Amino acid sequence: MARKKGREVSGWLIIDKPAGITSTAVVGKVRWALDAKKAGHAGTLDPAATGVLAIALGEATKTVPYITDALKCYRFTMRLGAATTTDDAEGAVIATSAIRPSDAQIAAALPAFRGNTTQVPPQFSAVKVDGARAYDLAREGEAMDLAARPLWVESLEVVARPDADTLELEMVCGKGGYVRAIARDLGSALGCLGHVLALRRTWSGPFDAGAGLSLDEVERLARTPELEARLLPLEIGLADLPELKATPEGAVRLRNGNPGMVLTGVGYGEPAWASFQGQPVAVGIYKSGELHPNRVFNL
Repeated sequence: MARKKGREVSGWLIIDKPAGITSTAVVGKVRWALDAKKAGHAGTLDPAATGVLAIALGEATKTVPYITDALKCYRFTMRLGAATTTDDAEGAVIATSAIRPSDAQIAAALPAFRGNTTQVPPQFSAVKVDGARAYDLAREGEAMDLAARPLWVESLEVVARPDADTLELEMVCGKGGYVRAIARDLGSALGCLGHVLALRRTWSGPFDAGAGLSLDEVERLARTPELEARLLPLEIGLADLPELKATPEGAVRLRNGNPGMVLTGVGYGEPAWASFQGQPVAVGIYKSGELHPNRVFNL
């Protein structure tokens, strides 16, 4: 098996993704620009969507699950009066409605979409169905009965209503939320139908779109020390977990994948990460004075 080419580069690079490119393609551009051996992203954005796309490089890829589990904020524009095949403006219109709800009716419908709820993913989504991606099956004309999935919605608010046909909303939600499904279901609940016109992820966990690099900047700074200087440390991906200080002996054991002693503690069975002399060593579960690692950092 051929080994991946590239340098051992670890850290996070935050991109303000433009419309018209896939998240996977952005990862490829960043990996090329840094000549990095390994890269991945924390949370897919649709090609038409913009905003924060956090790219993990090297050992930071081990912290991706903690970013995908974190809260995220989306600003989106919803068009009332039409449903589409993709639940956004990229798809074909499949139904229309002349109904236009009042502002009061919209406000009354929103609470049902907040808190612990369930959501059926769009037909055009990355959900796997018998080993295939739903969007591939949908492109072939196959209609799927996708199962509802749990979703935590911290907040969902109307930001503006420019005209009778258009709503601007902001949503803060947990892992696995589809904004297109929110627009589809809200339109259905209001009796007017609806789909997403534009979508921007303004922040994701500790990362903010305002601090992100454009792809033009990435290309301009490619293969230069200036681009590498924009990398954020690996441990930012662990910002929602407590940090524990490892003993010298504990750090050695943790680096070998074994439970290691730490000087500080949290509740028994709680997730945490351990550091030694300012370097992240491992992330895992705390038990009786030791961290039991499930991911070890080789820095």
